Amino acid sequence: MGYENKDSRFDSVYSKKVKAGRRRTYFFDVRETKGTDYYVTITESTRKFENDSYTRHKIFLYKEDFNRFVESLTDVVDHVKNELMPDYDYDEFARRNAEREAEYLLEKEAERNAELTTPSERKEQEQNTLERSSLEADKPKRSSRERIKNIRNKPESAENDNNDEEEDEVSPW
Repeated sequence: MGYENKDSRFDSVYSKKVKAGRRRTYFFDVRETKGTDYYVTITESTRKFENDSYTRHKIFLYKEDFNRFVESLTDVVDHVKNELMPDYDYDEFARRNAEREAEYLLEKEAERNAELTTPSERKEQEQNTLERSSLEADKPKRSSRERIKNIRNKPESAENDNNDEEEDEVSPW
């Protein structure tokens, strides 16, 4: 009876994954309650190389706490960035990640190029891959404060839209 959909309550309605180095990954999941309400789970998954296992820490965030949580998180992060470590290059990690992604794309492209017959076809493919990866690395990143402003200033009718592009623009994560 009530046990048929037991596993479906753990399914995410929306999910975002953030890799943080070799060991850590963060998962931001939107889940649905029995009463068709929604909440967010934030999971930190850390890989242990000794026994090839993972440790997980989870935070459950409910709608009544969303604004205070995001505001406090933004405030704390901005304090570290602006007051405690203003000279630190926080974009360093984004650049490293973009470089790793570009290297990965180049490796995949090299594998495909090995199947091509002429050297000119290979060279053209490599150039296209380099151009795409450099365009991705040059995209400007918005600060968390800008994303919060967009959430606060967004009209109520727009909040109900389920347009993925708009959600990406205003997501505080």
